[in-house]
Amino acid sequence: MSLENDLQHPSMITRIAIGKAIGFAVGLLGFVIVPSILPDAQPMFRWAMLLWYTTFGAIIGVYGVFTYHPVLKLPMPWWFRAPIIGAWLNFVLTLFIFDDLKAFMTAMFGTSGALSSPFWFVFEGAVIGLMIGYMCTRYGGEGRATLEQDNMP
Repeated sequence: MSLENDLQHPSMITRIAIGKAIGFAVGLLGFVIVPSILPDAQPMFRWAMLLWYTTFGAIIGVYGVFTYHPVLKLPMPWWFRAPIIGAWLNFVLTLFIFDDLKAFMTAMFGTSGALSSPFWFVFEGAVIGLMIGYMCTRYGGEGRATLEQDNMP
């Protein structure tokens, strides 16, 4: 069975794998870049970046099954859902490691730089979430079809 044939069938496993792979790549980029920008950064900060974005990708992959908001009675397409989830997750990250992110952003942009606020990570989460959401939907499908057993070979 070819990869192209596998990608024609919606699959939650494919969505999660793609999300985790992209998240891991983004986290690995952070893991490698952090020491060059902030040499005093704790090793836990670097590992947090790597593991956070891997989990971030998996969560966006899982949420691809929700294409409709049951309370608001509104559709939730991938281009709306994924950036909202990504922004929310990075907002939570910012609240937990605010001081480390502030030191990182200050080292990158200076104390009076327009981008020196740690809350820019919320925007970054939306952008990365959009990218992950697109790739997960493109290659893993979305909606209830990703959960159906009929998709199994």
